[in-house]
Amino acid sequence: MSCGPFEELAAARSGGRTRGLYSVCSSHPLVLEAAVRRSAGNGRPLLVEATANQVNQEGGYTGMKPMDFAARLRALRERYGVGEEQVIFGGDHLGPHPWRKLASKIAMAKAEKLVRAFVSAGARKVHLDASMALGDDEGAAPPPAVVAARAARLCAAAEDEYRILASNRDSVPPPVYVVGTEVPVPGGVSAEGPEGPMPTRPADFLATVSLHEEHFSRAGLRQAWERVVAVVVQPGVEFDSTGLSPYMRSKASGLKAALASTHGLWFEAHSTDYQSDETLRELVEDGFAFLKVGPALSFVLREALFGLSAIESELRDEQGMPIASALRGAMLADDRYWRDYYPSGEGAELLYSLSDRARYYWDRPGPAAEVERAFAALDDAIIPVGLLSQYLPRLGGAHAALASEGGSSPRELAMDAVGTELARYEAACFPGMER
Repeated sequence: MSCGPFEELAAARSGGRTRGLYSVCSSHPLVLEAAVRRSAGNGRPLLVEATANQVNQEGGYTGMKPMDFAARLRALRERYGVGEEQVIFGGDHLGPHPWRKLASKIAMAKAEKLVRAFVSAGARKVHLDASMALGDDEGAAPPPAVVAARAARLCAAAEDEYRILASNRDSVPPPVYVVGTEVPVPGGVSAEGPEGPMPTRPADFLATVSLHEEHFSRAGLRQAWERVVAVVVQPGVEFDSTGLSPYMRSKASGLKAALASTHGLWFEAHSTDYQSDETLRELVEDGFAFLKVGPALSFVLREALFGLSAIESELRDEQGMPIASALRGAMLADDRYWRDYYPSGEGAELLYSLSDRARYYWDRPGPAAEVERAFAALDDAIIPVGLLSQYLPRLGGAHAALASEGGSSPRELAMDAVGTELARYEAACFPGMER
């Protein structure tokens, strides 16, 4: 493989240095721009991944195909002057999940087209996820051997597409793979009880590795197996609408010991949103080299947009947050993305939940127009330091507002707020480096 973030990560960890990579799993344009802008400013690598539900060959819930998402990311890289070796495109939960109600023959054929589309669009990191029961499967989940065989089949499709891509372009690095999926389905789940989820059993982790290696070998994918960099396991973390299960390294000590018996593999941790600075650091130290974050970023963005809306109202000597009203209206008009999570649809949960189901509605005409209207209204406004401190506290309060001398646009202020959350992941993944 050519030298790049994955090779640098391997070298660092082989040398005994704590190092990880965080992955932004969001399709919101401002979240993506905030992440790319921050990577451009500090020179650190960034993973940006789209799920099979968000983006697929049929459009996904964002309406984007892999080439569309890749084009959006490429435009951001060009705007901020960073290359694709620094801001890396990836695919998460790539498999038959969007078509799981169909017969396995049809669902898997669509899943093969999915991984091909991602690789053709330039995805360098590919999570192969064939864990879900399909239309003609028996039981709640297919047997582990079937999951591994289906993952190998998807990998074969990805490798074939990579060969086509490499034959038409110079110096195209091959994809690296992530297998395993002992995590919630894309989009999140509800709470699993007061003690949270149990970490993956070490024996199950080792069996997953063994089964996948066996089926990759049967499929003639030994070289591809050498590029499997991580296995998704459950570290015992989760969040729901109102609560969080924090990482407890004592409960995952067996997993850490089991990882030491593998060669060149790390863990990938999903649902790390809202973990503390300390637990993020512990995850990376304990072998979770890849940290996924999504809803926490759009949650912070929502805070900032509501804050800007409140600032505008204050400057007009009015009450309320027009952006919040528009977002609530869009959610009440179409409940498909929140009804299973907030059954009543009442109270603060709809807009302020940690699950942040509101993230599915920002591109609706009402909220989108209201955000742009607020940006335009505040663009030339002089915002008093006290208002910035009151409504955008993540930016550091009055002291930070005074130091900034009011030089940021409302759009930049929203991205700066997202950056405060990204900074926590940077601190965990790149310890000892200045922010």
